[in-house]
Amino acid sequence: MARFSANLGFLWQELALPDAIRAAKAAGFDAVECHYPYAFPAEAVRAALAETGLTMLGINTIRGNVEAGDNGLAAVPGREQEARRAIAEAVDYAQAIGALNVHVMAGKASGEEAKATLIENLRHACDLAGRAGITVLIEPLNLRDAPGYFLQTSEQALEIIAAVGARNIRLMFDCYHLQIMQGDLTHRLQKYLASIGHIQIASVPDRREPDHGEVDYRHILHSLDELGYDRPIGAEYRPATSTEAGLSWLGAYR
Repeated sequence: MARFSANLGFLWQELALPDAIRAAKAAGFDAVECHYPYAFPAEAVRAALAETGLTMLGINTIRGNVEAGDNGLAAVPGREQEARRAIAEAVDYAQAIGALNVHVMAGKASGEEAKATLIENLRHACDLAGRAGITVLIEPLNLRDAPGYFLQTSEQALEIIAAVGARNIRLMFDCYHLQIMQGDLTHRLQKYLASIGHIQIASVPDRREPDHGEVDYRHILHSLDELGYDRPIGAEYRPATSTEAGLSWLGAYR
């Protein structure tokens, strides 16, 4: 039976993070994940996780100056100190709440200098995270939602992972982003499964509940089951109305 993680960056946004964790448990999710939890005391988040028995699968590094257009820092030449402060903040918070993964946001950049910058920052991140037993994730984003983002394809991300050369770095395989950029999801999941640290789903092209659109997630889930993938799959979508009103897919996919 498939297991699912509620992405609290999008689901139950009207609630404080500890209460959103409780809502996810009540709705039947098996785990949680989020984007930027830093406005909430780690102690309160950890207490909600302990109360519900849910695991926080992952959090993101901060994007930087969002008003100025930042969408991550790790691949941006000249901003290495900011990037490493963001990495340290994320690792410390993840360790405090028992989160398993930290997604290091690459940011808007291009070219060889950006690639070298990202590799060095990820080596630093893997060293820091490794001491805490945490895995580093990197994620290709589609250029429609994230114009100018450095990581765009699964192959590019895997090339970076190989160059970093650490044991605790994996690919975040977001089906929504990769369907828009590349498609051929089933084959890519089969081919790259050993390098995948987390999988996320949402409908394409509207990023709503994963029960409609051009991706047949029943097929994807069946393929993952055949491959022996048994970790919770991240539901990272924007609800069409309220989170509660759109949860019929959760029972149907089980």
